[in-house]
Amino acid sequence: MAAVSVFPSPRELGAALARLVAEAAAAAVASEGRFTLGLSGGSMVELLARELPPALSATPGAEPARWLVAFCDERLVPPEHPDSTYGAYRSQLLAQLPPPGPQVLSVRSELDPAAAASDYWEQLQRAFPGEAVPQFELLLLGVGPDGHTCSLFPGHALLQEQHSLVAALQDSPKPPRARVTLTLPLLNAARSVLLVAAGASKAAALKRILEGDEEEPLPAARVRPRSGRLRWLLDEEAAKELRIPVERWPGS
Repeated sequence: MAAVSVFPSPRELGAALARLVAEAAAAAVASEGRFTLGLSGGSMVELLARELPPALSATPGAEPARWLVAFCDERLVPPEHPDSTYGAYRSQLLAQLPPPGPQVLSVRSELDPAAAASDYWEQLQRAFPGEAVPQFELLLLGVGPDGHTCSLFPGHALLQEQHSLVAALQDSPKPPRARVTLTLPLLNAARSVLLVAAGASKAAALKRILEGDEEEPLPAARVRPRSGRLRWLLDEEAAKELRIPVERWPGS
């Protein structure tokens, strides 16, 4: 079973998340020459914008200029739109990083969903030359109250996708309906995945994901890196229904 760490509040969770990202970046830059990071949106943006810049300053060798940053999913809205994941990171986090900053791959929201997915896949192929399945050093994934992660929703056909590593959808049950998402085969190729959840609205889904043995597991429960590491970072409210052993950080 994946490791589960529980923190007293979102602030402590965010600080721990930022330290893990900074440490992973420093290690990857030292060993590989670059750090490849996949980001999710939602509340993750605010956590990282607040905590990651000071964590990077305290971590020698993390060097954002040696990073490749991509997005695990994106809503097809302009970057200026409040629902844009790229736009949120551009204004809240990327603007805080020292120039020249990381290389950033973003979904072209002006294209129709199928064309946007195809273009994003081509960007990934260029960024990971020679890799049939791009292998990110670290993916940061969120979890919705319904158990979705990225734009992979319960009961959706994309949960069964085995061939396309980047997919379009026009029927997201959560607006905006048009999106592009990484699929499970790509997510499960990562070297390391951190699944992050905070708030009481996630508690019931997390109980099902982490304790359930369901014939049709929720999307986040299907994230199981084939040869990489998986770790959950939760706050007390999100973890309040769990009865499995967890690692409780000071103050919990």
